[in-house]
Amino acid sequence: MDSSPIEHFRYDTAFNRNIGWVTPEEQRLLRCKRVAIAGLGGVGGSHLLALARLGIGAFNLADPDTFELANFNRQAGATLTHIGQQKVRVLSEMARAINPELEIRDFPEGVTEQNLDQFLRDVDIYVDGLDFFAVSARRMVFAACAERGIPAITAAPLGTGVALLNFLPGKMTFEAYFQLEGHSEDEQLIRFLLGLSPAMLQRRYLVYPDAVDLNAHRGPSTVMACEICAGVAATQALKILLQRGRVRAAPHGLQFDPFRNKLTHTWRPGGNRNPIHQLGLHIAKRQLARFRQGATAQPSAAKPRTAIEHILDLARWAPSGDNTQPWRFEIKSDTHLVVHGFDTRDHCVYDLRGHASHIALGALLETISIAASEQGLRTQIERQRNAAEPKPAFDVRFKSNSLVDRDPLLPYIRIRTTQRRPMRNAALTARQKEALTRAVGSEFTVQWLEGRRDRGKVARLLFLNGKLRLTLPEAYETHRTIIEWNSRFSADRIPDHAVGMDPLGVKLMRWGLQSWERVHFLNRYLAGTLLPRVQLDLIPALACAAHYVIVASRPAETIDDYIAAGRAWQRFWLTATQQGLWGQPEMTPLIFDQYVRDGVSFSNNERSRRLANLVSDRLSALLSPEVSRKTVVMGRLGTGPAPTARSVRLPLEELMLPAGDSQG
Repeated sequence: MDSSPIEHFRYDTAFNRNIGWVTPEEQRLLRCKRVAIAGLGGVGGSHLLALARLGIGAFNLADPDTFELANFNRQAGATLTHIGQQKVRVLSEMARAINPELEIRDFPEGVTEQNLDQFLRDVDIYVDGLDFFAVSARRMVFAACAERGIPAITAAPLGTGVALLNFLPGKMTFEAYFQLEGHSEDEQLIRFLLGLSPAMLQRRYLVYPDAVDLNAHRGPSTVMACEICAGVAATQALKILLQRGRVRAAPHGLQFDPFRNKLTHTWRPGGNRNPIHQLGLHIAKRQLARFRQGATAQPSAAKPRTAIEHILDLARWAPSGDNTQPWRFEIKSDTHLVVHGFDTRDHCVYDLRGHASHIALGALLETISIAASEQGLRTQIERQRNAAEPKPAFDVRFKSNSLVDRDPLLPYIRIRTTQRRPMRNAALTARQKEALTRAVGSEFTVQWLEGRRDRGKVARLLFLNGKLRLTLPEAYETHRTIIEWNSRFSADRIPDHAVGMDPLGVKLMRWGLQSWERVHFLNRYLAGTLLPRVQLDLIPALACAAHYVIVASRPAETIDDYIAAGRAWQRFWLTATQQGLWGQPEMTPLIFDQYVRDGVSFSNNERSRRLANLVSDRLSALLSPEVSRKTVVMGRLGTGPAPTARSVRLPLEELMLPAGDSQG
């Protein structure tokens, strides 16, 4: 009979590789130590396993929770086999699988006033693993540690890094540092966060603030942060238990953030009484009040229920000019959807004959087809021939098909966005260009404008085109209404933070757009077009990897031609996102060129018409007259930091029309 694996366990052999960083005598000392950990979730479980591998011999563990699917992104022990099982039991088994000699006292009811004495009995050090929002339990445990002279460590996962505070016997206490007594729960949470992380290194890359829900006691967390916390906390425990190495105690702290490439030593004498913290608390409370007011003012979006609703909830992220979203949805049955389009030709000079809206509708229809693959469905799309041209409608029918694979572009639908700021000049690789060319299909080709010389030519074209855009009276109303001011995100416009101008330029633009008279004044007396043309046209045109034009096999004429162009462009743009590239459309030179070629009057201003002729001539010289006639899309691509602001989308319920008859 095979012997038990436990019979082969030898402590000295198991932890021999620690020797060198600790002496054999210190390793034997660690074997005799007992560590208490309250909370075995994101950080607590990682703390336990790190300390078990360090060779700690005994633990007191407390946690009342069981594992669930929402724990999988970060928690040690969170697996399909452990769903519904108590965290204390699972983590104890995992620790004993590392060291079967461990002496573990479990507290499956969590740490409470009733068991606090037992939980801290014989403990050499306490390592905090409680949930961020468990303020009352944390205050109770840290106060008890201070009374008993037990060193206590809190290493909090923030962003992708750690914020560390040590509370040592005879030094500043947890309560003296955080000053939580007598304050509301919201303010206690603010005080705890600011006290933990005075440097707030993680704040600058929180890209989705909606994930922070104070009412539901929920916030984002990463496995990287949890594992870094475990390493930092175990190191501090090692130094404290062996009395070797300098240990910084509160009000000193440490924050390390690998995302920011920063390590910061913090020192806040007086803790939250410190004047710097008092100012931070004042600012944070005002921000929290605005956050809650905004959350109250905006109704929560209904969750999709049916397969079609799931498809549409993803498809609504398709791009459209100025985020107009020229579509509404009518679900006719479980297999039949009608997309009702509309164009903006009657009030937007950039939507000649509705073609810009048609391209957007094509992008939407392609996105619907991509999103349907997630549900194992393929689409059959047909334009309704009796619909008026300004309001095209499309029947979309869904067919089950076991051979349908998830489209590889599916994950990039929400990620794809417009980057209006400068990008890097690193050239596109042959592999990237091959993938992008393949994405547009056989009816289109891609022509690249790359290298310093070509980028310079495009920059001169766009600089001239910018002068036309910004001095065109017929464009003023569009420019005035498409921007949402003081915003990083906008559901139906472009947030001013995403426009691509610096703060001074944004302020000047906002002032000018209050009236056409102001625009005219700026343009005539203060060279008002110069700053935006430099920041929005010239610099971005030079700062990118390449410009591209998507060329049809023949000039686009019908709605169906532009729909096809939109579908090809969406696959191109999503493929660019897949390839790690950001993009920005450069469509207005094509639009003004078509006005000129077709002889369509778009302005009563003679100067604007002359500028349009110059734009058309320069575009033809850049691409050749034949290519420019067949070009349906123009834009730029490049790598660089992700945009920190973007247009989002209207919630699905606002895009839905009342259901018609249910006959599919």
